[in-house]
Amino acid sequence: MKEYITDPKVVEEILSAASVCRVGFCLDDVPYVVPMNFAFSDPFVYIHTGTAGRKLDIIAKNENVCFEVDIDHELKMSQSPCACGMRYRSVIGFGKASVVEERRETVEALDALVERYGGPASSEYPDEVLEKTVVIRIKLDSLTARVKA
Repeated sequence: MKEYITDPKVVEEILSAASVCRVGFCLDDVPYVVPMNFAFSDPFVYIHTGTAGRKLDIIAKNENVCFEVDIDHELKMSQSPCACGMRYRSVIGFGKASVVEERRETVEALDALVERYGGPASSEYPDEVLEKTVVIRIKLDSLTARVKA
């Protein structure tokens, strides 16, 4: 049975367990989806990228984005192909993407990303690293979880 969930605890649990966030951008009716590392700090999702590229080109013209994460995949087999299915838990979010300009927020976002993936946050990133890194903040408009058990 499918269930849409807005309970913040369930949504945050799925976001905390997911390792990849697929972010959808769109420009001139052409969608572009990219798997990204991410950090969630309500009401924001943070991702990072280099100083130039398609993601930045798109959000300069269209800040609207969508993202998806999913966990706990399990194929449910059956004698009938029509009865097969997939179990999972997922979250879809919509929001507005913008480049983080302030150094303090950039460092906090990078710390959150580093900690999320198992490293120690340093808050002391060399200037040459910060000069090559852009943090994108997605201000969340909505989050919905879905569970298929």
